[in-house]
Amino acid sequence: MVVWVLTPMEVLSALCRHRRQGNLDGDGFALAESRLDKLASRWNQVEAVSPVKEAAARLLRVHPLRAADALQLGAALVAVDHQPKKRAFVSLDEDLLEAARQEGLGAIRPG
Repeated sequence: MVVWVLTPMEVLSALCRHRRQGNLDGDGFALAESRLDKLASRWNQVEAVSPVKEAAARLLRVHPLRAADALQLGAALVAVDHQPKKRAFVSLDEDLLEAARQEGLGAIRPG
């Protein structure tokens, strides 16, 4: 599994938001954070910021993406050296998945 270097912050942000909104109690938050840490110990991170920014800028010009989503997709393209054929890209966001499809990645919506 390969993720963008800022993915843990995006996930933590979502967890904190759900906790503040009352959708996640303290125990659930702790469990989710523990699972995030466990996943992070197993994945590889794309840390090449400049190439990802360049890819994201192009993606923003051609797809209806938000900045964070363009960075995620840009990181995926950098991770596969812009050779996306037969590579999986996983997201819950339909706009991001559609952009990934158009970029040649195998878009997967979990669950």
